[in-house]
Amino acid sequence: AMIDMLVRDLDKEMTVAEAEEKNAQQDYEELMKDSAEKRTADSKSLSEKQSAKADTQAMLEKHHDDKASTEKELAATMEFIQSLHAECDFILKY
Repeated sequence: AMIDMLVRDLDKEMTVAEAEEKNAQQDYEELMKDSAEKRTADSKSLSEKQSAKADTQAMLEKHHDDKASTEKELAATMEFIQSLHAECDFILKY
């Protein structure tokens, strides 16, 4: 009777352990699946952000070039205005 009770207890413990192991395995597999999906999403997001950064960097460089060109044009215009003053200011005196 005592041995039968030990055998039943052992069978019960083994059944519980098997169920817990099965649940743990399912949880692990779900975690791995979720992690893989997150890595894929993160990788895609990173690629999109890198592309946006490259586009923004290119636009910034273009704007810097445009600014430099505009500044040169402004300097030339200011020089021209200065030369007009030199040529025409005497008219204002009379």
